[in-house]
Amino acid sequence: MKVYHTLSENMLTVNMLLSVFFLSGVSADRCGGFTPTFFSTTPKSIVALSGSCLQVPCSFTFTKAESDFDSGGQNFAAWIPSSRSIFYISQGFNNDQINITRNIKQRNCTTVFSDIKSTQETEYFLRIENSKFKATACSTPLQFTVQDYPEKPRIEPDLKDLKEHQSVTVTCSAFTPCPHSPPELTWNLQQDSLRQTEKNTDGTFTTKIQENITLSDTHDGYNIRCSARYPVIGGNKTAETEVTLSVSYAPRNTSASISPSGLVSAGSWVELNCSSRTKPPPRFTWFKNSEHREVKISVGKVYNFSVTENGEYYCVASNNLGNQTSSVILLNIEVSRVFIYFTMTIVGLVMLCGSVIIFECWLRFCKKPPEDTKEAE
Repeated sequence: MKVYHTLSENMLTVNMLLSVFFLSGVSADRCGGFTPTFFSTTPKSIVALSGSCLQVPCSFTFTKAESDFDSGGQNFAAWIPSSRSIFYISQGFNNDQINITRNIKQRNCTTVFSDIKSTQETEYFLRIENSKFKATACSTPLQFTVQDYPEKPRIEPDLKDLKEHQSVTVTCSAFTPCPHSPPELTWNLQQDSLRQTEKNTDGTFTTKIQENITLSDTHDGYNIRCSARYPVIGGNKTAETEVTLSVSYAPRNTSASISPSGLVSAGSWVELNCSSRTKPPPRFTWFKNSEHREVKISVGKVYNFSVTENGEYYCVASNNLGNQTSSVILLNIEVSRVFIYFTMTIVGLVMLCGSVIIFECWLRFCKKPPEDTKEAE
């Protein structure tokens, strides 16, 4: 009897260890070595917001015993946390806090988790029972992550490498854990943008607003900000995203300047400078107006040269989106002061000599006796 009693105690101990090993979740194989009867299907990655609710799309399929499920009458279902025995429906939840909202008979186990708390971040297993069917989806647990702050909304498309005159539809979207309580989206674009909540392919929901923009050079560097405000127990939680537009455009405000300005002396050096507002940076080309045609004289933002003659100059700024021509610069050579003095001196001497000659002729004319007087004598 003593040996039998000892063996009985040992078997009881082994059974208790096996129970803990297979039922309480210590083993990585939740099904305890048995082939699962059915599988639940939920999104692989779900993020819940503390203080909010979370709707989890769920469905299930069978590997066997489907006929027992269909003919077993009224169904009972619950989600069992991994901290409890997942093979007893009494260990699970199906109440106001964790509520299976869809028809189990139709293989729909969509569930709403209300007033999410960080303590709810664990694995859950779906248990279904009726008069002929009892099983747990032990190989396909539900897992979600609880965060204190909402995920930032997304702004799409990529707002880089855009071009002027291009029409683009900007979308701000935010994950919506509860479709009946979607986040409020606002941004610094048109405020009457229509808010829409859409169902994703995995059964989750997304809330979005959209705005169509025809781009111009003024949009380059513009910051688009979008915020998502989520209603939670006791208030709201907000997350914001900001992106900067990068828009390429043809040259604007192209102008040419000269240094030094005004009249310049022959043989002196001058600098021509071309500027333009454009993206991407432009290619500058300098031209000179000759008597019958335009002559290309240099490539580059700055052109330096020694003055030999008067001229008209201008530049052209160009990129892959267009080009623009500057106004014309007039270059006038200053006449030398020595040359002017010499010229004026010569002119003065000529005028002086001319005056003397004229005066001398006048005097001689005045001293000449009249012809009739000589004849009388």
